Amino acid sequence: MNKYLLLLALCVSTSFADTLYITLEKDNALAVVDGASGTLLKTVPLGQRPRGLALSKNGSLLYVAASDDDTIQILDTNTLKVIGDLPAGEDPETFRIHPNGRWLYVSNEDDNIVTVVDVEKRSVITEISVGVEPEGIAISSDGLWVVNTSETTNMVHWIDPRQQGITDNTLVDPRPRAAEFSVDNKSLFVTSEIAGSLSRIDVASKQVEQQLSFRIPGVDQELIQPVGVLAHPDNRLLFVALGPANRVAVVDIQKMEVIKYLLVGQRVWNLAFSPDLKRLYTTNGVSNDISIIELDSLKVTKSLRVGHYPWGITVKDD
Repeated sequence: MNKYLLLLALCVSTSFADTLYITLEKDNALAVVDGASGTLLKTVPLGQRPRGLALSKNGSLLYVAASDDDTIQILDTNTLKVIGDLPAGEDPETFRIHPNGRWLYVSNEDDNIVTVVDVEKRSVITEISVGVEPEGIAISSDGLWVVNTSETTNMVHWIDPRQQGITDNTLVDPRPRAAEFSVDNKSLFVTSEIAGSLSRIDVASKQVEQQLSFRIPGVDQELIQPVGVLAHPDNRLLFVALGPANRVAVVDIQKMEVIKYLLVGQRVWNLAFSPDLKRLYTTNGVSNDISIIELDSLKVTKSLRVGHYPWGITVKDD
């Protein structure tokens, strides 16, 4: 093989490389995984009880909520060293970064607030009072809406970033956990852990327009506890982590019907796509591993032990 062909082959083989960052809640650490090969590369120490995490727009920084340290740590993705922290209120868990790259919204469950942080200034902009036990945060890709779910109030709170305040509330099924906007920002999907259901909310009217209850043959209904939810960019498929049911539901977005249930590890929490959209990754807290799902075939092809109680996951395109 000549040098040109060798170089071309190397470019093709590495063009879709991806690095997974996974918080290990009971190890106080971050697992770093090569997604293409399904290999654990290293484990990096973090603060106490790390959970939610997100990358900066350019991928150079990784933000991690160290819940028991009441902070969001900032890591350099090149060195994986902690280079700073953000004020995040008490017991930060789930957060998202606004498309402008500057505003960060974090749920503070014990204080019933959403803290808004200026990432550049590393300071708190404001605190927004929400319902009891705020959990999920989602932000529309156009930046017009931030939503927060409150587990005990059973509501979705609609926050207008221009005002940094709530403009609407939507009642949903008991114990809403995660939320996800559709790619076209016309729908919001919310999982309800106790009800074992998924609600589809019309963004324009803020009203629930469809609901789906999950049923798995041979699995006790009380074990079906929807948590993490992720929409495919093609706007056809939605993936829902079903907690102790140890399944991921593949949902037809248009029909709001389950296409398939995929058996993964124990107590599946959260989900992330590979950058080339060929794989789906899940964090499985009780089995201490991640599952790798090939999206073309909708089959689980590998599990990888990463450490104790993997919780959050985000993926960087290398």
